[in-house]
Amino acid sequence: MDLLGCILVSELPEGLCSGVIVETEAYRPEDPACHAYRGATMRNRTMFGPPGLAYVYLSYGVHSLLNVVCGGAGVGSAVLIRAISPLEGVGAMRLRRGRASDLCNGPGRLAEALGIDLSFDGHDLTSGERLYVSPGPPPGGEIVSTTRIGITRGAELPWRYLVLGERVSIPPRKIACRGLRRRWTVTESA
Repeated sequence: MDLLGCILVSELPEGLCSGVIVETEAYRPEDPACHAYRGATMRNRTMFGPPGLAYVYLSYGVHSLLNVVCGGAGVGSAVLIRAISPLEGVGAMRLRRGRASDLCNGPGRLAEALGIDLSFDGHDLTSGERLYVSPGPPPGGEIVSTTRIGITRGAELPWRYLVLGERVSIPPRKIACRGLRRRWTVTESA
């Protein structure tokens, strides 16, 4: 939830693209839907790294999905970035996606629009280089939690967070908790 309102930036040769994160989904090691549930493997080893790394994997062998590692080293937890609201580089996003609409309202769509592929697995998202997350103000809309989507195990857990009123992957059917707030705010430096 703390990533909502942050800016996801991709600086690739095709140009700079960015967007406000408006939907996320959490995965923890005790969660049967989490890739780390059964321990570290070659596929999920990045999830066990330090916070701030990109964990990128292929979904159904087709779509790259971007996660932000969020647990301490050795823990195995991450947050899936499910949707962003585009800010910059919409033309480049349209070229990559081959369409004018539905650019970033889904984890596979946003990865394609921003040029995110498996080569970014293990990339430091705090580096400010190529692909990174930068602080942003808290979202203007209400933050809510709902059950997760697109999975069969652990789907009942209310670990999907989104900003109401934003274009997200799938609108929530039932809201588990309303009026949530990020634990931190961006402060201006003196």
